[in-house]
Amino acid sequence: MSKLIKPEGYKALMDMRQTEQGIKQIKEFFQINLSTELRLRRVTAPLFVLKGLGINDDLNGVERPVTFPIKDLNDAKAEVVHSLAKWKRLTLAEYEIEPGYGIYTDMNAIRADEELDNLHSLYVDQWDWEAVVTKEQRTLEFLKNVVERIYSAIRRTEYLTCETYPQIKPFLPEKIHFIHSEDLLKMYPDKTPKEREDAICKAYGAVFIIGIGGKLANGEKHDGRAPDYDDWSTIAENGKAGLNGDILIWYPVLERSFELSSMGIRVDKDSLLRQLKLENKEDRKELFFHQQLLNDKLPLSIGGGIGQSRLCMVLLHKAHIGEIQASIWPDDMREECEKAGMPLI
Repeated sequence: MSKLIKPEGYKALMDMRQTEQGIKQIKEFFQINLSTELRLRRVTAPLFVLKGLGINDDLNGVERPVTFPIKDLNDAKAEVVHSLAKWKRLTLAEYEIEPGYGIYTDMNAIRADEELDNLHSLYVDQWDWEAVVTKEQRTLEFLKNVVERIYSAIRRTEYLTCETYPQIKPFLPEKIHFIHSEDLLKMYPDKTPKEREDAICKAYGAVFIIGIGGKLANGEKHDGRAPDYDDWSTIAENGKAGLNGDILIWYPVLERSFELSSMGIRVDKDSLLRQLKLENKEDRKELFFHQQLLNDKLPLSIGGGIGQSRLCMVLLHKAHIGEIQASIWPDDMREECEKAGMPLI
């Protein structure tokens, strides 16, 4: 309960009926904008995948996937997905998507090890997207361009929401600011990664932090990343490692930074081998996904996930993600939230 933020004087701007209408409008409008902006076609995605193929997202490498046996497959184990970072790349190859085009899907996941608070739930819903790129497009400049296009779609959705519900006022800045995690460390050497995110987001309103997964000058990582989807070890044209990052905003309702998306240019053969070695995960080279990539069966790509409930929470000015989605919460958290004016669904 110590991590629960209870904004003083908080009062929801919409009742539950309006909230449900707002959620529907945001989800419908944003995914059309995203698919148009990045030329993505919608595909159907799995809720679970077979264990042992290397397809499931390992997130930070420590989270336990929800696992169950399948009777008709001789009790072979299936895992509920954490995200679809690797599955999407296999799907690009299966659908023979050409460079400049891609796919997106509704991703639903269960993260049983999540620490529950205003932003984190056992249930995760994202727009997971992936697009084919050329070798020449694996650059920081290209990554920044895609980030700007996604941010434009977010701001257009904010405008529509504020037009529909006048009690909600826009707050997102016109531009998103780019900064490398190494430069962020230099700016705030005495702060933790989370404190650095709060400081830079408060200063600029919307930020893309580049280069997440590799060790910084102080020997620590800004945040964890699995070694086999985002390319965080390649040296980009700014002389620093990293072709990935996070979109964060300053969220005035909670007075803190707020991550909306994690994304990046994906590993090629060289960066996959390098990152597996750095993370002491070279045994993964024998898994199905990794063999497909190492044997040139998968296209080069860029991709990421954008939180659906998180985006709705921000654009509807809610203080807790449980005001947006139905999930399981500790009884004492429900009671505290009720008293603080943020009743959970």
